[in-house]
Amino acid sequence: MQRFQLYIDGAFSDGEARFESLDPATGEVWADMPEAREADVDRAVEAAHTALYEGPWAKMTATQRGKLIYRLADLIAANAPRLAELETRDTGKIIRETSSQIAYVADYYRYYAGLADKIEGSTLPIDKPDMDVWLRREPVGVVAMVIPWNSQLFLSAVKIGPALAAGCTMVVKASEDGPAPMLEFARLVHEAGFPPGVVNIITGFGSACGAALTRHPRVAHVAFTGGPEAARHVVRNSAENLASTSLELGGKSPFIVFADADLESAANAQVSGIFAATGQSCVAGSRLIVERSVKDAFLTRLKEKAEAIRIGSPLDMATEVGPLATRRQQDHVDALVKASLAAGARLVTGGQRPDGPGNFYLPTILDCDGVNSPSLAQEFFGPVLSVVSFESEAQALHLANDTAYGLASGVFTQNLTRAHRMIRGLRAGVVWVNTYRAVSPIAPFGGFGLSGHGREGGMAAVLDYTRTKTVWLKTSDDPFPDPFVMR
Repeated sequence: MQRFQLYIDGAFSDGEARFESLDPATGEVWADMPEAREADVDRAVEAAHTALYEGPWAKMTATQRGKLIYRLADLIAANAPRLAELETRDTGKIIRETSSQIAYVADYYRYYAGLADKIEGSTLPIDKPDMDVWLRREPVGVVAMVIPWNSQLFLSAVKIGPALAAGCTMVVKASEDGPAPMLEFARLVHEAGFPPGVVNIITGFGSACGAALTRHPRVAHVAFTGGPEAARHVVRNSAENLASTSLELGGKSPFIVFADADLESAANAQVSGIFAATGQSCVAGSRLIVERSVKDAFLTRLKEKAEAIRIGSPLDMATEVGPLATRRQQDHVDALVKASLAAGARLVTGGQRPDGPGNFYLPTILDCDGVNSPSLAQEFFGPVLSVVSFESEAQALHLANDTAYGLASGVFTQNLTRAHRMIRGLRAGVVWVNTYRAVSPIAPFGGFGLSGHGREGGMAAVLDYTRTKTVWLKTSDDPFPDPFVMR
């Protein structure tokens, strides 16, 4: 059984307690994990605070910081197979996905390494003749980062990379459901040579770890990825320290297919959008909105593709859909499918747990036309697609926007002017046209409504980890006048 440790102030240590991690594919214990509690959290935040204001990190130039981030990127690339295996083992995400994704994670760090010395201030054309006034951008402070169990190395890169480029220090809380890849990543941070306290990586549960971190008085900013209900706790905690927040909270993303679309291309994209990562993706295209005239033909294609998906061990490169990360998540998906069927949805395919061990669930399609199905409103975070049809462009847009979420969306059409109208009308932070799930470190990513606020990716993410300081410099040699002498 593998054993992992916390990484605090440049050293590895056990937490106040330990817990066991289960293999999602077998249900068996495979690793022994450290559990951080309030004293560990306090130690990590204090280390980050000291590193920010007193340690060698505070004296480094932006170019020097960038070189350290480059070194980290190279180490990630060199250790990608080990990191991919750990993420697969601990979360059930299939090895073919973790391998390709982690290789790309290195590019995110390289992008932010290059931005470290591109963060510029500005001079203001002030309305006073004897003053020079300019703005400096400085690190926002100690950042608390709360990472979910799906795609931990990727979802941490879009936080750690820009925060390091901005000069911040941080405490990263890996999810207690599958923290192995992040705790292993700590070894690469250490090997890269970051000064003690700059990056601290912990894991733990509830109020003893997560709440203690997000309400800590030394924390200036909280970067959180997860669900809306957990985010509400984070926001309430941040009232204690008045920390700023950036929240990426998932979605119920519409996938719109018009009759003139390339249906084979759209079907492949839909399969990728909902069944890749076993549906455990914040941008999962979980609501198919298809033009009525092609609905039956399109569903036939999707059913064939869904039933041909190879389900199996996530460590097998031939596997296309692996297990859900936890039994709790499997129970949630199964209960929501059953509630949707009870509400009148028609089962096209799937809808059950296969026989055998592990947290597997069959790729599922629910026809919800004319039905007030829970599956249309609630996020599954599993391999379940809900389908409705439309007859007009206006109806398609109405259906797409009929959600409290607003993270991602997809539009498939060969009509360019229609595509532009849909882009303008969709209330979502990301719109993909004739493609889906494309990402890049260069492109900002984030949502509207219950999908959160703030952006990850691009220079926008770096600026979110800075605050401006306004500097006034008097250029006249005249002394400051006596304020109590009238002139």
